[in-house]
Amino acid sequence: MMRSLRTAVSFLTVLPVGPHDLSPDAALAPARAYFPLVGLALGGALALLDVAFKNIFPPALVNALLVAALIAMTRAIHAEGFMDACDALFGGYTRERRLEILRDPHVGAFAVIGGLLLLLMKWAAMVALMSPVRLPALVLFPGLGRWGMLLVMGRYPYARGEGMGAAFQRGSSRWQIAFGLLVISAASALLLGPAGVLLFAVGSGLAWAIGRWMAGLLGGLTGDAYGAVNETVEVVVLLATTAVFSVAPSLFRPVWTLGN
Repeated sequence: MMRSLRTAVSFLTVLPVGPHDLSPDAALAPARAYFPLVGLALGGALALLDVAFKNIFPPALVNALLVAALIAMTRAIHAEGFMDACDALFGGYTRERRLEILRDPHVGAFAVIGGLLLLLMKWAAMVALMSPVRLPALVLFPGLGRWGMLLVMGRYPYARGEGMGAAFQRGSSRWQIAFGLLVISAASALLLGPAGVLLFAVGSGLAWAIGRWMAGLLGGLTGDAYGAVNETVEVVVLLATTAVFSVAPSLFRPVWTLGN
């Protein structure tokens, strides 16, 4: 358990706490069970930074720093995957060409435009997060993004026989999905109550739909596709949080307050 958790932390963050063997030939599937937990930890770090920065900097700058911090803490691994997926999915017209583009280290116009829009939307969505939902939402959204990755890993096949993504399919088991589901569903309800359950459903449905679309175009998913799922779910969950709070703020009641 601890080895798999350390592997997940080492792969998803800049912290070098995991085993040294993170090669595509390793069997890394047990580590994926802890993806949502690592995401929640990243969200907790963002919440702490938000508290530390809010009395020093104006709100717009605080949110820019939070976006930058999340990219730095994750080595931009998911943002890079999102950008590569933009190039491949919108710039290729056949399965073979799309997979070829995913291997290309160069950055195209679709990647640049997609990356800029991603950062802009994430920043604007964070700006819109207001108290009392701001801190719990900051904790939750990275967890839901990584739950989305775990969900599509378990639902769709890998498009290639090799690569880092293939290592997370080798030795896969249903318990990994079940454990991740338990962690993220409990966290959603504990942090935001009924609204958290709704956001969990939105993130899960979106991940499933994007995964299905990309799998249809690529013949399966890749590591870049996993990153694209994570980033898209993160942004949409942030936007949905603001929308639900505007329409039905009473839904944001953590489970320990529901009896009051």
